[in-house]
Amino acid sequence: MKFYNREKEKERLRKVLEMSHKEAQMTVLMGRRRIGKTELALQCGDETVLYFFIGKKAEPLLCRDFIDEISNKLGFPIIGQLPSFSEVFRLVLHFAEKQPFTLIIDEFQNFLKVNPTVFSDMQRDWDLHKHTSHLNLIISGSVFTLMKRIFEDYEEPLFGRANERIMLSPFSTEVLKEILSDFNPNYSHEDLLALFSITGGVPWYVSLLLDKGYVAKDQMLVALTEENSPFINEGRNILIEEFGSDYITYFSILTCIASGLKTRAEIEAELGIDNIGSYLVRLENYYRLITKSLPIFSKPNSKKVRYQLDDCFLVFWFRFFYKYQSLVENKALATLNEIIQRDYSTVSGFMMERYFARKFSEKGKYIVGKWWDRKGENEIDLIVADPIKKEAWVYELKKNGERYNEKAHKAKVKTMVGQVSELAKMKIYLGSLSIDDM
Repeated sequence: MKFYNREKEKERLRKVLEMSHKEAQMTVLMGRRRIGKTELALQCGDETVLYFFIGKKAEPLLCRDFIDEISNKLGFPIIGQLPSFSEVFRLVLHFAEKQPFTLIIDEFQNFLKVNPTVFSDMQRDWDLHKHTSHLNLIISGSVFTLMKRIFEDYEEPLFGRANERIMLSPFSTEVLKEILSDFNPNYSHEDLLALFSITGGVPWYVSLLLDKGYVAKDQMLVALTEENSPFINEGRNILIEEFGSDYITYFSILTCIASGLKTRAEIEAELGIDNIGSYLVRLENYYRLITKSLPIFSKPNSKKVRYQLDDCFLVFWFRFFYKYQSLVENKALATLNEIIQRDYSTVSGFMMERYFARKFSEKGKYIVGKWWDRKGENEIDLIVADPIKKEAWVYELKKNGERYNEKAHKAKVKTMVGQVSELAKMKIYLGSLSIDDM
């Protein structure tokens, strides 16, 4: 798959590159695994780019790889052994005094296991040499919590050293449509919804499907459970290191949320435990995996709290692969695919709601949300409010637009406006959105 989008990020990196020709610059790329950090970095370097991958092996072995990369790319002979990364990094800064180049350090958080003193050594050498060096340093890592700690915790050596921090997000809805159109010009709305539901716009997942010719809904769903499918263990692969020894509890909570349980009480009842508050807080604030949502314009201390797993692919993975892990372990993948096919319509229904919410949010001008009353008897699927023009569009979402009941929708909206003072001051437009509007 060709390189799509990222124009804003590429422009920021281009400006950093220009600045590095005057003084060394450090950029940190953050984001979930598979989001395209390495590919973006490779697109935005100097003519000469060094690439250091921090694998989980002994530091001298890593340094031997790095020395080979330096010699091959820069053509500078290196005499003797450099067994520590601090020596290699100091050498790179020195070489960059003579000629500008880009250094990409990938999976940077792995230094915590290889040698944690690397960070303080880098701080020392960076502070000493950045004014005379012309290094364009791009650092990326896929364990979000560790990268955040390394660069955003004021007690860590590298706090405040990065000139730029870029958080990569999945492809926007418009870019996802562009990509699917390139691979399948005659795609249906069902095909688009399936691609969004499974991948959430994460580039690696999109590429896995489309590059192999899985461009229609039915093909995508079958691909999930093919033998040796990379999707089968993907959730475990990207989260097991994040959660550590507590992963079973975190996985269980996320499975509940992915399966449609929205409140703390519902999750605790399902799991038979009553002390998950600290886990929910960490999932929201530390791991950034769930969102604590409230009805639109609610006060922060409202008790109408619901939880949502934000990552579309992880919703799919926990909803099917982890929930039915016994089928995975017994290689009963055909049965698992039958379950996916059976339950897909339910999952795709709330994924369609998520698609439209993201589509309006991407415009950067609206307050986007939902509304529900305390008893859950009245619920509005989507509210899009313009706080400047004092207008709001209130939508009911149905995959089949013919099922829209305008009278019932009006009654629910009337109840909502009567309880939400901010909306009572706005001009309200009613409508419905279906899969045909994607």
